Amino acid sequence: MSMAEQTDWDDDGRPRKPAVVGIGAQKAGTTWLSQILSQHPRIWTPPFKEAQFFNARYVPEHMKWLPWHFRRGKLNIQKRFDARGEEMPAHLKRYLARVTREPMFTNHWYKMMFAPAPAGTLPMDITPEYSTLPEQGVEFVSKFLSNSKFIYILRHPVDRAISQMKMNITRAGRKPATVDDWMQEIQDPVLYDRGDYATYVPRWKQYFGDDQLLILPFGAIARDPLGVMRQVEKFLSIRPHDYRNLGNKVFASVRGLSVPDEARAALRARLEPQFAYLESAFPKEFTEQIR
Repeated sequence: MSMAEQTDWDDDGRPRKPAVVGIGAQKAGTTWLSQILSQHPRIWTPPFKEAQFFNARYVPEHMKWLPWHFRRGKLNIQKRFDARGEEMPAHLKRYLARVTREPMFTNHWYKMMFAPAPAGTLPMDITPEYSTLPEQGVEFVSKFLSNSKFIYILRHPVDRAISQMKMNITRAGRKPATVDDWMQEIQDPVLYDRGDYATYVPRWKQYFGDDQLLILPFGAIARDPLGVMRQVEKFLSIRPHDYRNLGNKVFASVRGLSVPDEARAALRARLEPQFAYLESAFPKEFTEQIR
């Protein structure tokens, strides 16, 4: 369950590492996975879906926005309590004060994130940016979290890029109106970096075997969400649970932003190496479910 709604809490818990880590990809169902899996009584999540620990260490440019990420997270939690006319519990106030002050992003800070998880639960960190770590970052993860299990969701490369592009456009307040405007938008290198499966998937598979790394196709979430969760439960060795709102979409498509065919075709051409990789690395029944 979400820690903002958490009833099970070990205020004297010792710092510990996460047992479950969702590594991506961005715009590929990680928020859905977090919201559904956090309902399981064996899973414990901190208030920040994305702890951002490893990319803070190995992707320096992310430090431009990470302080904002945690300030916003803390503020949003306070707003939820305010909206209900409730006082935030003292233990949660102490926790938020601790994890949002310096020093942040140290090994101890990361383990403090999961300290309140009660005995017998599996702490979880879902941070999509982890999938894009450089090789030395993945190697560090393999040593630091040698006993953890990782979940990586892969989405149709064009669909994923378009979803990310729409999110970025909306956040920036841009309104592309012409085909030329959209052709300019698809030049953003971030769109291709976050979905570079041909680089990132082999990197993670180099350090983690099937017993530690579960790779799922995004489309299976819509087709058979309960089946996806049964697969996740088996991977994590936790008993089946009766989940709520399995079929809910977490983020609806952005209205008023329709990508013209010319831009879609250009994206497809740019992303052809990703399709080639997926077809060579995964069985047909997997690639048929990435959208």
